[in-house]
Amino acid sequence: MKIVRDYQFVSPSDKGATVAIGNFDGVHCGHQAVIAQARAAAPDAPLGVLTFEPHPREYFAPDAPAFRLMSAEARTTRLRKLGVDILYELTFNTQLAELSPQEFARTVIADGLGLRHVVVGADFCFGKARAGTVEDLVAFGKDLGFGVTVADLVASPAGPVSSTAIRTALSEGNPHLAAEMLGHWHRIEGPVISGEQRGRDLGYPTANMSIDGLHPPKFGVYAVLVDVLDGPHAGSYHGAASLGVRPMFGENRANLETFIFDFSGDLYGATVSVALVEFLRPELKFDSLEALITQMDADCAKARSILSAL
Repeated sequence: MKIVRDYQFVSPSDKGATVAIGNFDGVHCGHQAVIAQARAAAPDAPLGVLTFEPHPREYFAPDAPAFRLMSAEARTTRLRKLGVDILYELTFNTQLAELSPQEFARTVIADGLGLRHVVVGADFCFGKARAGTVEDLVAFGKDLGFGVTVADLVASPAGPVSSTAIRTALSEGNPHLAAEMLGHWHRIEGPVISGEQRGRDLGYPTANMSIDGLHPPKFGVYAVLVDVLDGPHAGSYHGAASLGVRPMFGENRANLETFIFDFSGDLYGATVSVALVEFLRPELKFDSLEALITQMDADCAKARSILSAL
């Protein structure tokens, strides 16, 4: 999958694509439906996704609480799995934010990227102050020579699918409901970083990952699926993970610590993707390290049982 970050410098070979447009945070079932319609609109054209980095919400409110379901890197991984040929991951800056809806349609979609057809969700808004509607986009497409498909919003048995609803499910410790809307397990992806090595001292060495910039799911212990994406230990594993601030050892910066079953090796620096499968229990502060280890033994036994049934 090729990544294009500047609509003003696009090679002729990267033009003529049919694209789905949006932020694609989580790449949930609704996003996947939009991408599928883009593929169907012109099967002979390259399949693209047009999105923005940073997320416009981060750009306009940089000090707001973290809300993203996935990092840009994790989004790229998911879109690659869906068979996207070109990711137009445009840098969202003042210049782009100030474009009127008509200017966005002309300078970005038509002249800059030279798109053949675009597919958007029914609630899509674009241009300065989000003033452009899907009706505007259809009209601009007719004038500027690109096709437009407006995709219906997708619903799950639990209701309309949205990134907001998925965040709520994760905050409530319900990864199964989140997965129904995502169409895949919610994953936290990133490099393994150095920790304080307490887990190793307790007989449970963990792969530590930052969750900075991400919406935090409910703190606690989870049964998890682990994909090591690169390095000598690349592969898929089962495990148990603790997500939170580790109250047993005072207040700490929230992170994800994953114990991988039946694994031996150094993962520092490797990129790891951890899928939250089942919430086992909330974070607890124990009276002793022995009590903590006993609980960890029970957590891992329960996680093994859950994951073996998948």
